[in-house]
Amino acid sequence: MRPDLEIDLLRAFVAVAETGGFTAAAEVVRRSQSAVSQKILRLEELLGRKLFHRTSRALSLTREGEQLLVMARRILELNDVAVRALTDPPAAGNLRLGIAEDFVPMQLPALLARFRRLYPDMHLELRTGLSCDLLAAYDDGRLDVVIAKKDGSAQRGRVIWREPLVWMSGKDSPPDPDKPVPLVLLLPPCTYREVMIRSLDAIRREWYSSCTSASLMGIQAAVAGGLGVTVLGRSFAQPGLQILPSGDAWPTLPMTEIVILGEESAPAELVRPLMSFLTDSLSGAMGAAA
Repeated sequence: MRPDLEIDLLRAFVAVAETGGFTAAAEVVRRSQSAVSQKILRLEELLGRKLFHRTSRALSLTREGEQLLVMARRILELNDVAVRALTDPPAAGNLRLGIAEDFVPMQLPALLARFRRLYPDMHLELRTGLSCDLLAAYDDGRLDVVIAKKDGSAQRGRVIWREPLVWMSGKDSPPDPDKPVPLVLLLPPCTYREVMIRSLDAIRREWYSSCTSASLMGIQAAVAGGLGVTVLGRSFAQPGLQILPSGDAWPTLPMTEIVILGEESAPAELVRPLMSFLTDSLSGAMGAAA
């Protein structure tokens, strides 16, 4: 007889794997750290395999743990689909959704694909772009819900995602510390642009605009190509870019916050599934970024 894998054990395992530690995972699954540790030990006993390499400083998946992680995610998704199908009313209709380029760029395609599998009868009229453009479309009534960078002046919306801002340069083109900083900037209005200029002015460091772009993809390409330095969320780090260490030359930057607007005014039967999905999907990532 082979053992049955328990959903709560798999959920704890995935949380630990995705957050990289027991403390952050405990917040995700809303259990104590010791309870999460016990669940992992129980799962390892059931399988007769070690799932994590543990040291005093680091936690990493074993080869067997990596294999299980792929299958555990599938099992949890099927479990969630079954539970929602039987307990939640079917979500159907059209939702005009705007999502900023700032929002988990590496994870967004997978999130949207999973949302489609969970809610096949909901049609998303999706628009992506810069936060300022999406907020303008929302104010004009052309979008029902917007997920965008927090507007510092308006202070509106509910925060659903946070991550640190970092200085970035091209991997093979580090900036010269003895020369003015060449900045790669988004067109105004832009919070990142304001943060860069304000931070460098505060330490009396000279800078100049070496390149401007109307998109975050253009910013990444310009920086990777060696045109200068920029500020982005940590999740934008990719091959060809390097994060510059904070210090005297590169001031520590604040967190960036992503908010959702429209969840109170849009049809509840459409927004509720979206928010439930995002809360479940992002809880692990937020724990890791905190």
